[in-house]
Order: sequence, then structure tokens, then C-alpha cells
Amino acid sequence: MARKAGAGELVLVGGKTAQVRKGSERSWTKAKETKFLSVLAETCNVSLACEQAGVSQSQAYRRRKSDAAFRAGWLDAIGTAYQRLELVLLERALNGTEKIVIKTDGREERMREYPNQIALTLLRMHRDTASEAETEIAADDVEEIRARLIGKLERLRERQEKAAPSE
Repeated sequence: MARKAGAGELVLVGGKTAQVRKGSERSWTKAKETKFLSVLAETCNVSLACEQAGVSQSQAYRRRKSDAAFRAGWLDAIGTAYQRLELVLLERALNGTEKIVIKTDGREERMREYPNQIALTLLRMHRDTASEAETEIAADDVEEIRARLIGKLERLRERQEKAAPSE
């Protein structure tokens, strides 16, 4: 079996007699795999990850189907992106996003907006895939995580109270 490499790199070709030849530009390399999984973990976007890594979507899906290690990396990347998205949604749910509205008389008014529809759609799309990557959390860790989360929420609340205009 051939070990795939990028253009200019030598690959070992299996068969009755081993041969060495140059890899093609379309070959899947470790660097391409790393870039793909990194972008996937940041964006949860397969199309963008393929574009950034220089591979086609069909190559990525074919590799996911045939390579267990890559499939595991894919699941981890989606799980990471899903968790990041959950944190952003939590922050947005607590603080909202500032929006400037221009009134008919020309005045600007600032308001808080909570537009979560796109994020909720992404969560629904990736819920099953991300849950495959989740692992069981030890009971001892649950209490520590709960305490840290409560601490973060209290700090966010304090920051929000300080930022709110005094009445």
C-alpha cells in the first residue's frame, strides 16, 4: 500500500515489488490533515476546512470513511468546535450583542440584541456528531467543573453590573 505524500515527496508503492515515486499535488499529507482538522475545530465548517487544507470535500469524506484515526480526529474537531460554540452562546445569552438603531429623527440608540438563531441551527446540525466525541466525566471532576462555572458566571454578572449605567 502507498504512503501518500505531497508533490515532490517520495512515496513507497506496494505490490509485488516495492517502488518509490513522487507524490502528486492531490496526495493527502500529514500537514494537510493537521490543517483540515485545525480549521474544522475552529469553524465547524467542512467546506472551509477543505479549502484551507487544499483538499476536496470528496477526498475528506472518503478519508473519513476509510481511515479510523482521521475519523476520530474529525469527531474530536467537531466536538471542540461544538463546545466553543456553546460557550459563545452562553456568553451571548448573558450579555447579548450591542446594536445601534438609528431613529427616524436621526438619533442613535443602543440596545441589546440576542440573535441566536444561526448558532442554534449549527448546534442542531452537529449535536449528534459532537455527542459521539463526548466522554464520561468523572464524578469528582463534576463538582470542580460546577464550582469553576459558577465562579465564571459570578464574574460575568459582576462585570455586567459594573458596565451597566447607574440609574
